[in-house]
Parts: sequence; C-alpha cells; structure tokens
Amino acid sequence: MSQRPRPSPRVAAALLAVVVLVLASGCGLVGWDWDTKMTTVHPKSDFGKMTHEIFMLISWTTLVIFIVVEAGLLYVCYRFRDRPGAAIPRQVHGHTPLEIGWTVAFAVILLIIGIPTIRVIFKTQEAPAATALRVDVGGRQWWWEFKYPDLKVTTANEVHLPVGQTVAFHLYAPDVIHSFWIPQLGGKRDVVPHRVNRIILTPDTPGEYIGQCAEYCGMSHANMRFRAIVHDKAGWDQWVANQQAAPVESQDPAAQKGREIFGQSACVGCHTIQGVSAGVLGPNLTHFGSRKTFAGGLYPATAENLAKWIENPDHMKPGVLMPNLGMKSEQSQALAAFLLSLK
Repeated sequence: MSQRPRPSPRVAAALLAVVVLVLASGCGLVGWDWDTKMTTVHPKSDFGKMTHEIFMLISWTTLVIFIVVEAGLLYVCYRFRDRPGAAIPRQVHGHTPLEIGWTVAFAVILLIIGIPTIRVIFKTQEAPAATALRVDVGGRQWWWEFKYPDLKVTTANEVHLPVGQTVAFHLYAPDVIHSFWIPQLGGKRDVVPHRVNRIILTPDTPGEYIGQCAEYCGMSHANMRFRAIVHDKAGWDQWVANQQAAPVESQDPAAQKGREIFGQSACVGCHTIQGVSAGVLGPNLTHFGSRKTFAGGLYPATAENLAKWIENPDHMKPGVLMPNLGMKSEQSQALAAFLLSLK
C-alpha cells in the first residue's frame, strides 16, 4: 500500500503563515488597528489606564520569560543534539545553585507583578469622593437601567457621563447575575442580586463607547448592550437640562393617536412616561425619542424598527419579557410615532 506523500517543509511553512495571518486579522493585529469600539488597549479613563498598565507589565514580563526559556531550550537542543560518534553528555542529577536561582528569580517576578496589582486593587476599591457623580446601574433581563438619584433622571440602555468628572457606578441586579463592562472606559464587574458592587472611574475623552453584559444571563445575553456617551461640559449640561424637563410631545395626528393607544394599553403598567404613566417593570420612556437605540441597544431607534418591535418583540429579541400585545400595523406605527416624539 502506497503512503500518502507529505507536504514539503516550505508548503507547511506557507500554510502555517496563512493560518497565523487569518487569526491575527481576526484579532485586529494586522496593521496594528487596535483602536476599535471594543478595544481595551486604548483606555479612555483613569480606571482603564491603571488596569492597562498592569496588563502591559504582565505582558512584557511574560515575553521576557518566554524569550529566555525558548533561547535556553534552543541552545540545549543544539548543544546536545545527537551526532554520529558523539559521546553521551555528562549526566547531572540536581544542581543546588541553579534550583535556588530559578526559585528566587520567579519569586522576584511574582513580586514585580503582584505589588502593582495589589496597589491597583486597593485603589479601585476606594470609596467615591463626595463630588463623584452617582449612577445606579440596574442589570435586567435583558436591558440596562441608569438612574441619576442626585439629578432625578432615569434612562435606559444609554448612560451619559461628563468628561473629567469622577463617576461612581453602583451596580445591582433584580433578577440574575450580569456583568457591567465598557471596554474602552475600563472595568468589568459582576452585577449580583442582593448586593451592590461598585466601579469608580473618570472618563477623560468625549465620545461614544460600546458597553456589553459580560456574564451569561439567559437567552438574550448577547443582545444586552448599551452605549456610554461622554460629553464635554456644555454637552453634559444640555443633556441634563433636557432630561430634567418634561417631554415635548408632537402635535402630529399620528403621535397623538399613539398617545391615546399607549394610555389605553397594558404599556402603562410597565413603563414610566412623565405625566402619562408610572410603570416600573420596563424601561423608562420619558425621553425615549432622544435615544439612539432601543431593545438593550440592539436596534437603531427608527420608526420602522420600533413598529416591528411593538408588533412582535420576541421575534426581534429572543426571550424578551415584553409581551406581544397583538397590535397591528396602524396601531404600532402610531405608537412608534408617539414614542419617537418624546424628546
């Protein structure tokens, strides 16, 4: 029976290079394009920069260890390779100075990594300053609620922050364990029922950052997204003023019809709209029209998407707890017009 021919070393090396390039492109390594929406290596807050410094310290330390170990391994393989006529190398059983040396060396490496890590752990667990902006973060199935108790503002799936001001996120969950994570701002912390965890950070760059639940929490875990929007001072003051004001309703006939439908449906039992309803099971919709997304940050807030959502929420987001109210095209479009008018 003939044996299958093996690929030549050059072919094998070429195939390996292709595999490495494909994997590297998937990780954003090709072209060093690491400044992506979910990156953690371009932090935009003090918390993110502290943890990034620890990450780089560990990365460089392990790189040095890898180089030293691999260099020693290659030297030994070359120095003691099998050669015709060569005598068997002297056998060594135990080498006390060498064993003490590598024990001490690795103890020093642990200290180099451990001391800064412990310092950052204690730093990130400090109590927030009295001037910190408090944001109560509720991780729900499967959306995020953000409350600003000092400002009397509540929103959903979008957290707005002022640049340069320390923010204290108080994390809680009324249902199951979630995990609050904004990669570019740093920090990933579990949101656990019956306890309050905390993340304190100071964003330093205005912009829009993507957040995500990082703990499997059920059917729509992957769809539990949100946006963190960091404003300059003028933008922050304007956003707060808009959120504290009563919603401006459109006089468009479709929007007025939608308001009537909202008031007569089960929506009022789940959602709050200032001056209209006081439900607390679903997201606060008082200024829904000012948000960019809905359904846990999954869909852009457009009339078309919103009407489809109202008609069949479970099809749009599997496992969603919002019930199907049996609304048809005309009703859903009117209700969408009303919600989008709430700015």
